Amino acid sequence: MRVEVSRPRKLLFPDDGVTKGDLAHYYERVAEYMLPHVKGRPVSMQRFPDGIGGYGFFHKDVPDHFPDWIRRVQVDKRGGTVTHAVIWDADTLVYLADQGTITPHVWLSRMDRVRRPDRLVVDLDPSVPDFAAVRRAARAAGGLLEELGLAPFAMATGSRGLHVWTPLRREGDFDEVKAFARDAARLLASRHPDELTTEARKAKRGDRILLDVARNAYAQTAVPPYAVRARAGAPVATPLEWKELSDSRLRPDRFTVRNLFRRLASKGDPWAEMGSHARGLAGPRKRLEALLREQA
Repeated sequence: MRVEVSRPRKLLFPDDGVTKGDLAHYYERVAEYMLPHVKGRPVSMQRFPDGIGGYGFFHKDVPDHFPDWIRRVQVDKRGGTVTHAVIWDADTLVYLADQGTITPHVWLSRMDRVRRPDRLVVDLDPSVPDFAAVRRAARAAGGLLEELGLAPFAMATGSRGLHVWTPLRREGDFDEVKAFARDAARLLASRHPDELTTEARKAKRGDRILLDVARNAYAQTAVPPYAVRARAGAPVATPLEWKELSDSRLRPDRFTVRNLFRRLASKGDPWAEMGSHARGLAGPRKRLEALLREQA
């Protein structure tokens, strides 16, 4: 199937000359790298029908006009259910772009077992523009995950910070994963109290980086690898080689729809083998609890 893009010359990033046709073509090209990370996941569509300078909104339920070939999954929500679109193939990505979806935000679980996440993510959200500190925080977060027996993977978000991810076996539910992430973040912040915090209120963070683990909950979403962000320059959330966290030239919005494919041509996808590193949380939970007891 080939998706026909309506009004392909419509500017979505006016200052950068990126049109809806350009966005759709980007998602078509990047699909071979992106799909292993998003296929089968419910999606919340961040739509900008008139471009990033216009009104943007999140759209969770599948509109009536979506074609039958778009896969769907009905999930529980408070007081009822909601039917999400599911990313399945390159055509889905192109169709979502045609609908003005600049950024598809995905669940940390897949449609066949929506209550069993296979990813955990720590969002490093800086309070001040100090990306060297964010890089240090990412290395510290990765170091703790390794100490606990998990494999860390880093991603430049295309916005202001970095994400540190780890793949999981689909054994625990979201409550278990969120509790583990919360306790790990608390331990990490206690080890680096001058630079890191779990304090959600901005007024109490000071200059510290927030270790945000709120994405690790049922029905929450995260920006996935290779998603375009609705920001000037059309930056892309980009998986990194771990050693790149030590590169002072790294910026969270360094990679864009214009230059990403040069990177992919030379490096490929640093997360290509991510799934083979999936671990359960039983052992890491015991190690985490022991470290918390030592600290108490």
